[in-house]
Amino acid sequence: MRRIVKWLVAVVAVLVAGTVIAWATSPDPTGNPASFEDAPLDPRLAPMDEALTLAQYELEFGEAATLLVTGFDGESVTGVDLADLGADRTRYPLRDLASLPADAITPEALAALPTINLPYDALLPSAPAGAAHIGTGTNFPEHAEEANSGSVFQFPKFGTATPARTTIRAREGILLDYEVELCMRFDRDIASLDDFDAAVKGVFLCGDFTNRNVLVQLADADNLDSGFGFSDAKSGTGHYPSGPFIVVPRDWKSFVANLRMTTSVNGDPRQDARGGEMTLDFRALAEKALGDMAKPRFFYAGGFQPLAPEGRITTDMTLMSGTSEGVIFTPPSRADMIEGIVAYVLRGGPLARAGLVNTVKREFIANEVESGHFLKPGDTVVHGSNHLGDIIVEVTG
Repeated sequence: MRRIVKWLVAVVAVLVAGTVIAWATSPDPTGNPASFEDAPLDPRLAPMDEALTLAQYELEFGEAATLLVTGFDGESVTGVDLADLGADRTRYPLRDLASLPADAITPEALAALPTINLPYDALLPSAPAGAAHIGTGTNFPEHAEEANSGSVFQFPKFGTATPARTTIRAREGILLDYEVELCMRFDRDIASLDDFDAAVKGVFLCGDFTNRNVLVQLADADNLDSGFGFSDAKSGTGHYPSGPFIVVPRDWKSFVANLRMTTSVNGDPRQDARGGEMTLDFRALAEKALGDMAKPRFFYAGGFQPLAPEGRITTDMTLMSGTSEGVIFTPPSRADMIEGIVAYVLRGGPLARAGLVNTVKREFIANEVESGHFLKPGDTVVHGSNHLGDIIVEVTG
């Protein structure tokens, strides 16, 4: 009997020692690594023979006007009001542009018109004004690997866009994460691929901030397309900043493929990718979205919502590209799992109110909050691009 007891004690000692070693040697990542291009980002306007660059600003009495941008620096933009070229004022920049004859924009016509100089703070968001948009997950291969996802998925994102110079609040105890994305809007509703092909398409830079607490608590890690977690985690005030420019390419496919998008936090580079890395391009994303409009299967704010309220991509909605590698969030580490299991046992195991999975999630979130490596008040997030301008977001408390 004594020998058995000694053997059991030895086994327990080995298990405890092994667990302690596994916990102590567990990696503790503070973000996902990303690859970066050697050349620095070169922000400039796209040549007019490749694309037209638009921006919107507000006239007296709240009327929205569309500017054809001819120059910009870090503080202001210069351009010509499309109405001076004969365009309609429709509130929709792409419809304003479409109202012009094809030959209306020439160097000679622009040279004969007065120019307008506006500070960035005077520019309206480049995103459409609606409060429902189509978000995309794991559409860049490296980010799909980070998230252990085998396919592209979509979800409704709720909230109106903020402009290129904006703020977001980092609430205490919340794991706030960034994502840079390319976005597309249209001059008409998209109910078919024929509509997509015929539409005037505007491309712009956007951000997609995420409450990772909600995502950990609600999302199904084995089925990211379950409809749970993403709408709640990515919606809300300040979660959708948009760039200063709406760029209308002559060949959208090749233009988007060459677009570069980057993220830095307090000057530290975090993300760097090209549109050509997307698994599904915007046409394929539109096709995928149109095939998932039938039923309200996406959980948000306590109820189920469809991907698009009207069964199509309307002019007030954005189609988002998804983000690339380099976000902050990483799955629970070995140490998080061990601490969660220990906490579960100490709280009574099967007799505890919280199950094992929920206990591990709670311990993981607590550890991530304590580590302090998610966004916090005082941080500055910059999303950059080679042709779409930039977004500067100040994180407040």
